[in-house]
Amino acid sequence: MASPISKKDKKHSYLNQSRIHQYFQSLLSEVDIQVNGKRPWDMQLKAPKLPERIFANGNLALGESYMEGEWDAEHLDQFFYRMLRHRLPDKVKPSKLWTHVLKTRLFNRQTYKKAWQVGEHHYDLGNDFYQTMLDSRMTYTCGYWKNAMTLEQAQEAKLELICQKLQLQPGMRVLDIGCGWGSFMSYAAEHYGVKCVGVTISKEQTEWAKKRYSHLDLEFRLQDYRQISEQFDRIVSVGMFEHVGRKNYRDYMQVAHRCLKDNGLFLLHTIGKNQRDSYPDPWIDKYIFPNGELPAIGQIGDAADKLFVIEDLHNFGADYDKTLMAWHENFEQAWPAFADQLGEKFYRMWRYYLLSCAGAFRARDIQLWQWVLSKQGVEGGYHRIC
Repeated sequence: MASPISKKDKKHSYLNQSRIHQYFQSLLSEVDIQVNGKRPWDMQLKAPKLPERIFANGNLALGESYMEGEWDAEHLDQFFYRMLRHRLPDKVKPSKLWTHVLKTRLFNRQTYKKAWQVGEHHYDLGNDFYQTMLDSRMTYTCGYWKNAMTLEQAQEAKLELICQKLQLQPGMRVLDIGCGWGSFMSYAAEHYGVKCVGVTISKEQTEWAKKRYSHLDLEFRLQDYRQISEQFDRIVSVGMFEHVGRKNYRDYMQVAHRCLKDNGLFLLHTIGKNQRDSYPDPWIDKYIFPNGELPAIGQIGDAADKLFVIEDLHNFGADYDKTLMAWHENFEQAWPAFADQLGEKFYRMWRYYLLSCAGAFRARDIQLWQWVLSKQGVEGGYHRIC
């Protein structure tokens, strides 16, 4: 029979909990977030022991507790913008995430076998679901909003931007590493008369793209990028490098190098992080993109060392905020059609994913880069015409 808890122990436990809650509230107040406040970015706390859970498991607990309904914020994007703009997570040192940190740093989580997991987990959710959220070409990457007013315009402007940076000419053969639903390939074939080969690890994407673009000179392969050996006039990779992992960055660049003709150009479009030594967000890793990892600018440079000349580097990360907010608006409008199938927990998970990422890009905590690389350097210099 367990011994009863003494009044002294109860009082000590209460005092500890009170201190933790006070510290939790003081951290949030530093970034103008109130617990149970009335503003749309304030945190509505519904579980009394949530602060202890967050201090133990950091972002993982923050995301999971939101999925479980233990807290809320009307405008999650603004909540995360305030936290990340002022680097509030740096002040929280989770006590139980050390295993996640070690795994991401010591092991290759993106081996050939493991690489297929993200396709099955995320991209194979269902084409019907993604069609309601994305633009008409199913472009699941950052749009270019410089002169755009709508998501459709922003995505077409991004595709045009890539084509111009690659200086495409009719008859060129182009490789798309991580081709998704074929948005770039279809646009490039229709507007520039090129032939494209695309590889993806998603069965759903492959089947959809083959049917949608059967009238174009496009080849879609369900294949890992490491298996490619042919040569191409141009290579493009849009939103795939985030799934490569630090242990494979050099291998990835070597594949691109062997597949690119000597006078070719390679455009790499990827989300990136500001700190080389940071680790993947544990919630995103568990629920959204298994085994994913954002590269730092120096890691990409290291991987390209002695293989490529960096011709151009363009950062338009703030545009991802607008893209994610547009996706979120589409998702909310379409949700009633999927509510019974996917359920409330999925709804909160997906909302958290889209809006937390929008807040992160708005805070400039993460970036969106387009790199243009050549094998030998463009004679006379590379000139971006856009």
